[in-house]
Amino acid sequence: MTISLLNRRTGAAATATALALASLAALAGTATPASASGRATAASATALAPASAAASPAADNPASGEPAAPSALSLPRPTGPYATGRDTLFLTDHERTDPWVPAAGARRLLVSLHYPARPGSGGDPAPYMPEAEARLMLAQRGLDDPEWPGLVAATRTYSRTDARPAPGRFPLVLLSPGFGTPRATLTGLAEELASRGYVVATADHPYESTGTELPDGRVLPCAACDEVDAQPDDAGRRTVLAAVSAGRAADFSFLLDRLTGPRPAWRHARTIDARRVGMAGHSIGGNAAASTMAADQRVDAGVNMDGTFFDPVTARGLDRRPFLMLGTDPGHAPGAGDTSWDEGWARLDGFKRWLTVRESGHFTFTDTPAIGEQLGIVDPDAPLSAARSTTITRAYVTAFFDRSLRGRPARMLDGPTPAHPEVLFQRP
Repeated sequence: MTISLLNRRTGAAATATALALASLAALAGTATPASASGRATAASATALAPASAAASPAADNPASGEPAAPSALSLPRPTGPYATGRDTLFLTDHERTDPWVPAAGARRLLVSLHYPARPGSGGDPAPYMPEAEARLMLAQRGLDDPEWPGLVAATRTYSRTDARPAPGRFPLVLLSPGFGTPRATLTGLAEELASRGYVVATADHPYESTGTELPDGRVLPCAACDEVDAQPDDAGRRTVLAAVSAGRAADFSFLLDRLTGPRPAWRHARTIDARRVGMAGHSIGGNAAASTMAADQRVDAGVNMDGTFFDPVTARGLDRRPFLMLGTDPGHAPGAGDTSWDEGWARLDGFKRWLTVRESGHFTFTDTPAIGEQLGIVDPDAPLSAARSTTITRAYVTAFFDRSLRGRPARMLDGPTPAHPEVLFQRP
């Protein structure tokens, strides 16, 4: 994978950026991750080259001779008919000890809840992520520009804090991020789903991200990343990553209890229709969607966005519940490097679709393309634009949940469409 920085200085720091981003892509959902924490390795990337100045979203600074950093970043605007609100929950599962740091005590979860809201209600736009989390996420990728953590943390969202829920009850969608990646990176998808009439709960899994900031200001490191890196071989790494996926299934079963049980933890829990629950995830989070469905019958449908099934789909299938596999092409095409998709496909026993996207990359299905493009970061090996990445991800994930949870027609899932020529329907 080649990373280009639009209108940025080249040299040792830029080369480190390319190495770090390439090793992270190798980590988080391909068949054999070389470094699960995304630490750079010299063999993991090709050369970095600057792109043309005309392509940059940032204006040059004529006084200094250096390109100016963008003054503000923003996510793509949601397209649904609802305004959206956002709450945050900090939950503790007193029946489980944290699997990565037992000395920390009970397992804890930080959860963002996006929901359909009444227009004009609420306070300020919800913050994207804490600056400490942004700094650690960027540092892991070798992106050490001192201005960028503040810019990323301040990325504009479209959900309001303290917004009043829209009337009615809505299906619930659970979202799980990639390994080593904060939950904020799925905000764009969460806002889109909420704008289309879903309650969306996106969880941070402590010690599985570059950094998770707790309400008291402490920042938890990625202990699970260290555990993966400590393994002597690929088989050991895969075993740990399978445990990550299975552990997330336990996290989401607990979260479902706290959202839909007799004494719910969320003040607007009455807006959730607990009879209609779906789950989607990116990378290891996509594997966790299948793991959660295998462990918890309450989850009615699942989506894996470019994640290896380290924890395999069970031999008995998923009790005929629908599942969508949405990945890169050719990396997640039939017979390509990730054989877990071929094996998983054969075991899925309900409505299922296997879609791959031309010119995409591992992070196509997250906020990374939109934010990276505004910062002047491009990947020539994944040239799909941020606009197309966003449109495709939103369209197919929403159509799948509309069909699976609402019984609505979703003709775009029947086969190729001229509106999305990059999307290939695989029929192995």
